[in-house]
Amino acid sequence: MMAMSCKDGKGAIMDNGKYVRYTPEQVEALERLYHECPKPTSIRRQQLIRECPILSNIEPKQIKVWFQNRRCREKQRVEASRLQSVNRKLSAMNKLLMEENDRLQKQVSHLVYENGVFRQQTQNVTVASKDNTSCESVVTSGQRRLTPPHPPRDASPAGLMSIAEETFAEFLSKATGTAVEWVQMPGMKPGPDSIGIVAISHGCTGVAARACGLVGLEPTRVAEILKDRPTWFRDCRAVEVLNVLPTANGGTIELLYMQLYAPTTLATARDFWLLRYTTVTEDGSLVVCERSLTNTQNGPSIPAVPNFVRAEMLSSGYLVRPCEGGGSIIHIVDHMNLEAWSVPEVLRPLYESSVVLAQKTTMMALRQLRQIAQEVSQASTANWGRRPAALRAFSQRLSRGFNEAVNGFTDEGWSMMGNDGMDDITILVNSSPEKLMGLNLSFSNGYPSANTAVMCAKASMLLQNVPPALLLRFLREHRSEWADNNADAYTAAAIKLGPCSFPGSRSTNFGGQVILPLAHTIEHEELLEVIKLEGVGNCPGESLMGPDMFLLQLCNGMDENAVGMCSELIFAPIDVSFDDDAPLLPSGFRIIPLDSGKEDGSPNRTLDLASALEVRGSGNKPSGDRNVGSGSARSVMTIAFEFAFESHMQESVASMARQYVRSIISSVQRVASALSPSLKGGFQASLGTPEAHTLARWISHSYRSFLGVELLKSAGEGSESILKSLWHHPDAILCCSLKAMPVFTFANQAGLDMLETTLVALQDISLEKILDENGRKGLCSEFPQIMQQGFACLQGGICVSSMGRPVSYERAAAWKVLNEADNAHCICFMFINWSFV
Repeated sequence: MMAMSCKDGKGAIMDNGKYVRYTPEQVEALERLYHECPKPTSIRRQQLIRECPILSNIEPKQIKVWFQNRRCREKQRVEASRLQSVNRKLSAMNKLLMEENDRLQKQVSHLVYENGVFRQQTQNVTVASKDNTSCESVVTSGQRRLTPPHPPRDASPAGLMSIAEETFAEFLSKATGTAVEWVQMPGMKPGPDSIGIVAISHGCTGVAARACGLVGLEPTRVAEILKDRPTWFRDCRAVEVLNVLPTANGGTIELLYMQLYAPTTLATARDFWLLRYTTVTEDGSLVVCERSLTNTQNGPSIPAVPNFVRAEMLSSGYLVRPCEGGGSIIHIVDHMNLEAWSVPEVLRPLYESSVVLAQKTTMMALRQLRQIAQEVSQASTANWGRRPAALRAFSQRLSRGFNEAVNGFTDEGWSMMGNDGMDDITILVNSSPEKLMGLNLSFSNGYPSANTAVMCAKASMLLQNVPPALLLRFLREHRSEWADNNADAYTAAAIKLGPCSFPGSRSTNFGGQVILPLAHTIEHEELLEVIKLEGVGNCPGESLMGPDMFLLQLCNGMDENAVGMCSELIFAPIDVSFDDDAPLLPSGFRIIPLDSGKEDGSPNRTLDLASALEVRGSGNKPSGDRNVGSGSARSVMTIAFEFAFESHMQESVASMARQYVRSIISSVQRVASALSPSLKGGFQASLGTPEAHTLARWISHSYRSFLGVELLKSAGEGSESILKSLWHHPDAILCCSLKAMPVFTFANQAGLDMLETTLVALQDISLEKILDENGRKGLCSEFPQIMQQGFACLQGGICVSSMGRPVSYERAAAWKVLNEADNAHCICFMFINWSFV
């Protein structure tokens, strides 16, 4: 480096010809620019020198070095912070695992002891079998020990305190003891990035789930969030605190009445009459435990409520312990008897499955805590100017509005219309002021109508052998396959929309719709987005609007590997000025799996589904040599659509709503039939059809012929091994048709991940859409070589996924795929070392 002089002691100082020392004023100026632009261009650095005289004696090269060092320090700081966070999680997880190990050891000792007692009793019964009276005495005494009666209680504070103390002891025995036999939740593996340690009950009364995790919130804040159940439990309609009693130890006893929505139109809602006890243990842990109050306890009671089934909550709650270094370690236990006898037999798995309880309630509580903790730690983070809490509130409102539509409670103003002779569609009407309040409705004359109402058309259907997550993605990405433009136009005309303005958004076309993603939740279990529907016209006689319609859309349960996860697609027309109190009329789909058994892995199942689609198109039947299981995977889909209308148009709108929902059901059945990998003889889980195996063989053989090396080094001789190796290849492999506008016809798992799509939707994506300008130019220049020589190597660059996200790749290869007759079948691309930018 060149020596640098300083005037009047100001400016940067060269130290021994090696290092440049900056004055505090210079550092302050550089830091100010760094926060504005961490990676300034050479022009911006020269501009900085001109604008800041204090930096005039520093060379642009030294400014560049300073920014490089500053970015490196920032990266090291972030990495150190991340490692500290991971270390804290690992320490807390290790503590939880040690406690779990101790619990299991105690459970083993307890079982060994019980086994010894049982053997002794068996011997006694054998010896006493000669005396019937003695035998009866032994059996009766054993029954008394197994089921001790509850002592009588009353509704006095002392009686309630007795129930609270019993609830407290039973809850702790489930949270940290051996009162319930816990087994690991299927598909859940503990680790620093997992939601926590999740377990489900085995062989106990009712259904139970337990979770242990670390959250970055103080215990009192954790308890405050979890007590407010309607804000995080989507199925909770209301919780009303009817009485609060302080206790001598500084705790509180609360008497609660809680209502839960029914998840489908085929079931009845549940309610609970609860006692909640909050206290602090001797070691400083905060405990919130609950249980149902039943008539057998002689405590206070509440009469049955119409349209609700009284369910029972066994001792459940939260144990929250402060964690060293901040945050809390939390144990959650949910234990319920949901009275499965009251629902149709086909739906009873929903009410008898501990997996469903864990997904819907226990894990949802942990997700809410982690989401809020992240928002607190990143309070300055904004999403297009929206705070994450506000976006979370919108998703809550969408879920709640959809649940209200599915349940149609009379106390909210819903009344049933007569049907048209068919019982498949239920029509409800709501003209209550509470329902209409806040809805900015405008009809034929452009002014709000005084006689307006809301109509809901809903139905449920049983699906066989269709993965809910896959069907949900198809419905989300291919709206034109099931939606009716006339009905959409009617909804658009009924809800007055404002101009759409989303600065900095990247829009992507999906067959007539543009998806603008807003936010993911922390576990990426949920996606909130804005849908711009293109080309939706206006209904005759309705208020004039633009040709586009906007929807706020919520997607849940898009992970195919999540066991027992409900999948939802809920949307509502919005005024995209995005006011916090924007009116919402949610409609959509809910798909609930009825079988909680673990299925084959996602890659195999997805590949087979796409093959089934191709085979149906060619009139062939899928075949394979490997069957897994003989039963069928079932799920129930609930559809509910809401429409605003003028009262005098009730009959015509009802007719339109029935026809619309029936057309949707027909479309869903057609799509489900195409997506289902099932055969008449049962579930088929093979790795694709003969056509897929043949294509994989052609791809591999052509690559070896043109490039002289093997594409699949570990592939065996069989075509099934070749297809498996191709499917699991780490680089993105995609096949394009030989057309004027090439579209993708096949992709391996990495290719689908890169494009953020499925094999079902792959055919709607053209090669031109994913390549940037440089990529298109490079392909055009190399295309003649591909057709003549058979292959070409392309430089690295940037492409775009189907969701509009930029993807960088180190380099790419393209080669011509030849069939058995040495004719060109398609062109195959391989994007090497790709990653999202």
